Amino acid sequence: MTTPQQLHIPVLLDAVLDLLKPAQSETYLDLTAGYGGHAREVIARIGAANLATLVDRDEFAISQLEDLAQNGARVIRLDFLNAAQELSEQGEKFDMILLDLGVSSPQLDRFDRGFSFRGEGVLDMRMDQSQDLTAAKIVNRYSEKDIFRILTEYGEERSGMAAKIAHAIATTRKKNPFMTTTDLAELVKKVKGGWGKIHPATQTFQAVRIAVNDELGQLERVLPVLPDLLNPGGRLAIISFHSLEDRIVKNFLKDQCEAGFESIMKNLTKHPISGDMNDVNNPRARSAKLRAAVKTK
Repeated sequence: MTTPQQLHIPVLLDAVLDLLKPAQSETYLDLTAGYGGHAREVIARIGAANLATLVDRDEFAISQLEDLAQNGARVIRLDFLNAAQELSEQGEKFDMILLDLGVSSPQLDRFDRGFSFRGEGVLDMRMDQSQDLTAAKIVNRYSEKDIFRILTEYGEERSGMAAKIAHAIATTRKKNPFMTTTDLAELVKKVKGGWGKIHPATQTFQAVRIAVNDELGQLERVLPVLPDLLNPGGRLAIISFHSLEDRIVKNFLKDQCEAGFESIMKNLTKHPISGDMNDVNNPRARSAKLRAAVKTK
């Protein structure tokens, strides 16, 4: 039987390996391990699983890393922000760090997790299933004004269209609360009308998912911690999947690398490496952007 790990193709794998340059006996921190696709290739190059620390907040993802844990990898179930903060407080240092943002394959592959409009599932979208806030609670309980804000800020939906979607949600839920991904996707499709290059509900689902998981807030707070977790000469690679994430990463690395005498980081990617150009056979890499830097001292 084919395992999920075998079906999963890590995004921009060759480019990640080229930038991280894993060498024998180096240490590796993967803050969003997922199925362990990147981690398995890095471990093969550093020579031992016990040199790797693998983090994910998703319970199912953690279960898919059991073979690596049995071979000595340290596996931590936490969100990447809390994991990075705890490791930093403990004085840990690594030669390589990877932060692969967005929705992981263990979440997308299972419609019951509620991340995808490709199949019907409960309107959930939690990366950490122990948290209370779900997509259904946002869609059914948040004010029309707050839903409008989420759609414009996190989904980058035009204000006029965001207002129409928010109003349609607020009106519809009075009689028929939103319970499934199909409920929400069909409503947005009805409001937006025609089908372009992407599904009409793409931006709405992105916006609600970001709100459920505080994705941008977590990213903004974790970035300043990462240089402290690197050894001198250590490499940091970050994969983002939409312009909001990429802008935050770009500005952080720019500030770090252009701080004059106080700078401790050097950019390894003048421009982001894009999935649509460098990982053309992987559909999940279509919107991916990879940026990297090295700690100089």
